[in-house]
Order: sequence, then C-alpha cells, then structure tokens
Amino acid sequence: MATVADQLMEDLVVGDLVIPQAELEERFETSGGPGGQHANRSETAVRLRFRVNESSLPIEVREKLVSRLGKIVEVSAAESRSQHQNREKARQRLAERIEEALADSRPRKRTRPTRASKNRRLAEKKTRSDVKKQRRQPSIDD
Repeated sequence: MATVADQLMEDLVVGDLVIPQAELEERFETSGGPGGQHANRSETAVRLRFRVNESSLPIEVREKLVSRLGKIVEVSAAESRSQHQNREKARQRLAERIEEALADSRPRKRTRPTRASKNRRLAEKKTRSDVKKQRRQPSIDD
C-alpha cells in the first residue's frame, strides 16, 4: 500500500493523460499572513509549475493547453500549515486547470426570440418613446 508521501511523488494523472513527476517543478516558500514564528520560518506554501512546451504530452494536447493556459501553468497553495496538505492541494488545482482547459465546450445552438418576447420588447420601446416625448419642449407649430 502506497503511503501519502509516495502518492505525492507519483505522476500527475489528468483524465487519460499522465504528466510525469519530473516535469513538475515544486517550490516551497514561507506563507504570509498570521501564524507567528511557524509561518515566518516554515516553508509550507507550495508553488507548482508545469512547462507545457517542454512536456512529453501529445502535440495536439500541448497546442490546446498553450492556447488556453499559456506556455507555463503555475498554481500555488498556502492555506494549510502543513506542507504536505499544500502539496496535495497544488497538485489538485493543477489537474483541475488542465482538465478545464482540455474540455471542449458545446457550440451554442442558435435560437429565435418568441413572439411574446418580441411583443414585450416592442411594448417597452413604445413606453420609453412616450416618456421621452413627454420631456420634449412643445413645438411652436402646434
């Protein structure tokens, strides 16, 4: 049975894709905010970077990711006081961003306005026109 530490050192699986651990750059930093000495001295915040252009992913996938996310995808996590939990959170966020970028949106299906909505729009325009007519100065010809 793999330990939690072993799971973090494994490749990142996003749907059908596998991103090797070697292609992920992890950096640890001190997290800002409250926490006293622990926050100031412990490098618990995690910044995870994935260079899409240099990855071993298929060319089509790389091109799609670069067009939607850019050449470098970077996520960070600093919510927890535990470096381990922040590492998990950062990997999860990276996987979510990549998954969202690879998802194809359904094309919009064109619809037409209903007769009732057309009539409402025209009635609103007529009402608005009448209000503006009321504001006008009476003409000398009348």
